[in-house]
Amino acid sequence: MTGKNIHKFPLLILMMNMFIVMTGIGLVIPIMPTIVHEFGASGKTYGFLIATFAFAQFLFSPLAGDLSDRFGRKKAIIFGLVLFSLSQFLFAFSETLVLLYVSRVIGGIGGAFMIPSMMAFVADITTLETRAKGMGRLGAAMSFGFVVGPGIGGFLAAFGLRAPFVIAGTVATLAAILSVFFLKEPEKEAAVQTAVKQRESLLKQLALSVKKSYFILLIMMFTLSFGLANYQSTISLYADEKFGFSPSDISILMVVGGLVGVIVQAFVLDRVLERFGEVRVMNTMLVVAGISMLSILLATGFVSVLVISGVFFTAASLLRPAINTTVSKMAGNEQGFAAGMNNAYMSIGNMIGPALAGMLFDMSMGLPYIFGALIIGVTLIICMNWARGRKRQNVSSSV
Repeated sequence: MTGKNIHKFPLLILMMNMFIVMTGIGLVIPIMPTIVHEFGASGKTYGFLIATFAFAQFLFSPLAGDLSDRFGRKKAIIFGLVLFSLSQFLFAFSETLVLLYVSRVIGGIGGAFMIPSMMAFVADITTLETRAKGMGRLGAAMSFGFVVGPGIGGFLAAFGLRAPFVIAGTVATLAAILSVFFLKEPEKEAAVQTAVKQRESLLKQLALSVKKSYFILLIMMFTLSFGLANYQSTISLYADEKFGFSPSDISILMVVGGLVGVIVQAFVLDRVLERFGEVRVMNTMLVVAGISMLSILLATGFVSVLVISGVFFTAASLLRPAINTTVSKMAGNEQGFAAGMNNAYMSIGNMIGPALAGMLFDMSMGLPYIFGALIIGVTLIICMNWARGRKRQNVSSSV
């Protein structure tokens, strides 16, 4: 690493991989309600299918982060891409719900190997001064993929409900091949060398994370993901049942609604964080996310849902990178471990959130959004208390 510059070519490859993965994850959103109906399942099944991916990601994220410290980011990323590709092909040709669940498990394991490794890779090739920009670019690729995914899914669904998954699996395979030849492993600096430890179980790593200075941020990532998942996992079902939106309508809704957030994240995030700081950005966006989540209950049609979704995804696209950047800055020599645990806590939220949201949706369509807003409020309280404690600690240490 030289100076304060970001290594642009590796970052470009990472952004491409992240985009492909999140596109594959996002394309299921407009199609899933139809697939669920095809199997005669309910909103609970829909929520569990989404939660299964996050559950597998949670179980394997700490191990994947540790292995990326031991054997290299590149190997972990490529392995994850291969698994993700396999999961897409399996989903495309599944004829039973059991195989759909197996596909989601494999995809979750692939995500566990890719996402923390890519975040740690960015930390390896950036300095503290450029890390927000690097994380912002990677976060933008993540958000853009998740936004474009539903659009691609809705468009390709015209050629068959399983066609999007075949395309996603093919593209992920190509990404793995390109990464083999063009993604160069970052230099193993002392920071990476000293992070290599004896591998520990998931429970031990979770227990170890409690002692870290950034633990409260991991809790915030959990509660944030839990709350946001209530909106993200059920909005397509909500639009389908309340307004009769088709897969194409839902695709347009997700793409246009999220595109604003992606643009903000790609071109504004690092400037906003530099000017206002991570804490102020997190507090503000938590308020915006909570309000927009409740506002969906007042939506009257396509335009109102579109505007509310745009505001919501803008807030979400700023929140996660702000937490990721803060964790990375506080992690020191444990970038792989920190990224793995960050992803693990996010996965717990993404796992419990959709499963609970699906059950709440079967009870009443509005319950997931009310409950999600409450969880966002809890996250805000945690963030404000943590910020006050950190400020007091800084003041006392400077005296």
